[in-house]
Amino acid sequence: QVQLVESGGGLVEVGGSLRLSCAASTRTFSMYGMGWFRQVPGKEREFVAAISRSGVVTYYADSVKGRFTISRDNAANTVYLQMNSLKPEDTAVYYCAGSALLGLRLSVKDWNYWGQGTQVTVSS
Repeated sequence: QVQLVESGGGLVEVGGSLRLSCAASTRTFSMYGMGWFRQVPGKEREFVAAISRSGVVTYYADSVKGRFTISRDNAANTVYLQMNSLKPEDTAVYYCAGSALLGLRLSVKDWNYWGQGTQVTVSS
């Protein structure tokens, strides 16, 4: 069982930045692809970014490409999401996720483990 704990959410103005962190409670962190999703009330959870086990390969949703950067530190069992140039439409609860499947996964159903979520609010 892998437990994921997100931190770093908060309130930020339009154009500002936030860095989310997700700490994993597993000694085999490098065996999992990691990702970030987000969800607003009344809508489905949507893919934001994913990173391969080694950290070499990353993939982003078109809506965040060029503004968000996903990275990981396997020695620290942590994955990050650096969010720059934030927009009001980025407001959501952000979830960290881990997948034991090979390859980068975009579908919610392909992710085995989830954090509790952290709120990001971008004010205009």
